[in-house]
Amino acid sequence: MPSAEIPTIQLRWMLTLAAFVVAGGIHYQTPMLAAIAADLDASAAAMGWIPTLSFAGMFVGVVLLVPLGDRMDKRAIILVKLALLCAAQAVMALAPSIAVLAAASFVTGVCSSLAQSMVSIVAESARPSERGRAVGTYMTGLFIGILFARITGGLLASQFGWRSSYVLSTLMLAALIPLLASRLPHTRPTTSAPYGTLMRSVLELLRANRAIRRAATIQFMLGICYGGFWAVISPMVTSFHRLSPADIGLLGIPGAAGILVARPAGHWMDRTGVRPVVMTAVSIMLAAWVVLTLSVWTMLAVVAGVMLLDCALRAAMVANQTLVNTAAPESRARANTIFGTHVWAGNATGAFLASTAFALYGWLAVCAVAIGATATALMLALFNARSPQERHDDRAPILNSDGTE
Repeated sequence: MPSAEIPTIQLRWMLTLAAFVVAGGIHYQTPMLAAIAADLDASAAAMGWIPTLSFAGMFVGVVLLVPLGDRMDKRAIILVKLALLCAAQAVMALAPSIAVLAAASFVTGVCSSLAQSMVSIVAESARPSERGRAVGTYMTGLFIGILFARITGGLLASQFGWRSSYVLSTLMLAALIPLLASRLPHTRPTTSAPYGTLMRSVLELLRANRAIRRAATIQFMLGICYGGFWAVISPMVTSFHRLSPADIGLLGIPGAAGILVARPAGHWMDRTGVRPVVMTAVSIMLAAWVVLTLSVWTMLAVVAGVMLLDCALRAAMVANQTLVNTAAPESRARANTIFGTHVWAGNATGAFLASTAFALYGWLAVCAVAIGATATALMLALFNARSPQERHDDRAPILNSDGTE
């Protein structure tokens, strides 16, 4: 549990600030992809590897490193990742080629997985009746960081060149390191199992826990929609609407609607449970992609679509992340590994599928991929909502320190 050296409320706000800074690392690129491609003379297909490897790096970091939070002091894990993230952003600022930029993007993704360790600390510090709001507040900081990165990335790319965004990111991360080093409390490991046993217990938790499996799978499908959209929105609006990087960055502003729903979604989940929130969110995601099919003809569809998309994703993520952190109290790092793995695998898969579909068939093919993924998520949510076992027991088994149930 977090140390009493720092009051709980201060701890949560410090971690929310940290989430804001860390979140930007893999999102500054979003409005700058066309500008980076022009500067480094890269094709659209080659540029697709930047977001794909960023999301894939997050996937790897979540799978291989986040489970260690049940076995080690989360403070040490967070500080090491933070230092490496700072170094990776500095390399991106100086990258002479797409290959170097892509490699540093992958490292950035791996180290950005520290957000999953921080959310575990937030959940541990909250009373059960307030956990949804606590996680919602933390996720709001994360979402604002994403919004900041998208807007700032576009503006700085237009005024000072795309590298300036990574210079700013490096400086903010460098300032965050001493703050967390001096104030972040130590946490108590919940298991002494060897690494191999720890990793096997992740699979056992996934196999045994229907609620966590449901939440993770739905979030994977929504991740395909989200990662796909932001991987190709820059070349799409550049091609059809002739927007500059600064203009593209401003598309992050409609996403502020998603920020506003994060904490209320957590409060709603505290009162009613996860299902109403997730069912509503998935339905809104489907509506978003129906609207986005019109994006090649009008920017109004882009603006409306991104508002709906971000609201849907944020609400679902807060509800599902809270469920995951409640379901297995002694295995929170491993539960977050399952959840984060599905989120970022979905983002990486979406970035790859959307980049490929856009390059080969155009924007409507991207919409078809996303609508298919959303329809699958909706069917999963409906199926589980009708399941007698789900209605009877939405709780997870708690794993012992040796990884057994």
